[in-house]
Amino acid sequence: MTAAGLAPDAQHQRDETPLYRATGVTRTYTQKGRIVKALTGVDLQIMPGDFVTIQGPTGGGKSTLLQLLGALDSPSSGSLQLDGRELSSASVKELGRIRAEEIGFVFQGFNLIPTLTASENVDMALEPLHLDKEERRTRVLAALAHVGLDDRGDHLPTELSGGQQQRVAIARAIVKRPRVLLADEPTGNLDESMRDEILALLESLCADGITMIVVTHDSAVARRATRRLRLSKGTVQDITR
Repeated sequence: MTAAGLAPDAQHQRDETPLYRATGVTRTYTQKGRIVKALTGVDLQIMPGDFVTIQGPTGGGKSTLLQLLGALDSPSSGSLQLDGRELSSASVKELGRIRAEEIGFVFQGFNLIPTLTASENVDMALEPLHLDKEERRTRVLAALAHVGLDDRGDHLPTELSGGQQQRVAIARAIVKRPRVLLADEPTGNLDESMRDEILALLESLCADGITMIVVTHDSAVARRATRRLRLSKGTVQDITR
């Protein structure tokens, strides 16, 4: 099955300008009375359709960078643009709209609501879009089918394997038809076989036009990407070979 109806607009897929452009991005915060410099000057461009992995030591700033790219936080200084729009000065309302409509999130822990079925968990991502009931149903069915779970929509998370739960989480991320998918250790709780299945799914979504940015400690995951970045001591290096 193709991702018809799930991939971003074709005009954006053909665009050769950066989807993300970071220039001199820093992020500093105070923790228990001390100043923490999580990012000290990130310069980065990510093109539409890239499959990017970010590696680095614990505490090196990976999660902080992912939060900035996901419009969950704002830089302390520098410029961070998404499709030419400056995120560092965007309003709270605009950042919320961008998260709701343009960015999908996948986490290591799945973050499914245990009392909701797979279909209901996926449907939750459509709440901010104010779609009618039939459109929501159509999107949920298409998203679950795309991740190979069209026959598991009425199952609770506890009735699914770890790999199936992560597929539901991915369906929830793509049901809104995002431009970009941000994944924080999406295979960290899976065995090697399930890891490879999830990676193949992420690769297929990227081939359909969704920009993929994955934080990982797993070199086997990183080697599957078209671009590899390393974040250490608050700065980014491109280590693609």
